[in-house]
Amino acid sequence: MTSPLLEAVALACERDWRMLFEHLELRLVPGEMLQVAGPNGSGKTSLLRLMAGLMQPTSGEILLNGRPLAAQRAELARNLLWIGHAAGIKGLLTAEENLTWLCALHQPAEREAIWQALAAVGLRGFEDVPCHTLSAGQQRRVALARLYLPGPSLWVLDEPFTALDKAAVVQLEHHLAAHCEQGGLVVLTTHHELMVKPSGYRELDLGQRTA
Repeated sequence: MTSPLLEAVALACERDWRMLFEHLELRLVPGEMLQVAGPNGSGKTSLLRLMAGLMQPTSGEILLNGRPLAAQRAELARNLLWIGHAAGIKGLLTAEENLTWLCALHQPAEREAIWQALAAVGLRGFEDVPCHTLSAGQQRRVALARLYLPGPSLWVLDEPFTALDKAAVVQLEHHLAAHCEQGGLVVLTTHHELMVKPSGYRELDLGQRTA
């Protein structure tokens, strides 16, 4: 039996004196994709932030490779790629500079690899353009170019399809599914109905767990 890469153990999250969820148990292994669903306010983003080590749970814990997340901050940076609802890039930096800076958090990337990643998301020719001049969709593509670079196999993505056109959505769906089929693990939220799902696809509806 494959050992879990990411686990939630008796997890509870309270925000603004309201319990979003509690007693949450999850075991996620390489090759899986978990889509976290539920209505607004059910705790989808909070759960992803807990998994990415950006928040502390009210009770319970997150385990990475069987060890508490809170006890392995350095390992977390090397093993997990987080892309939040916002693009998370710096407007004064170019697309290439942003990716150079972001990749340094876990695995530095060569310039050629960065340019290839930007080309993969349709930004060939925009490598040296300051990101504040790009559209919202193009800025999102800069952030998503990280998924085409060497790095962590665990991806935690909050609404990754935001601001993407139809062609980019289709491409990203195929890329996420391929990552899982190759042994990666994806946890994501999206209001978009996925048309391409890996064999290890699962869904967690927090709306059915709200306390």
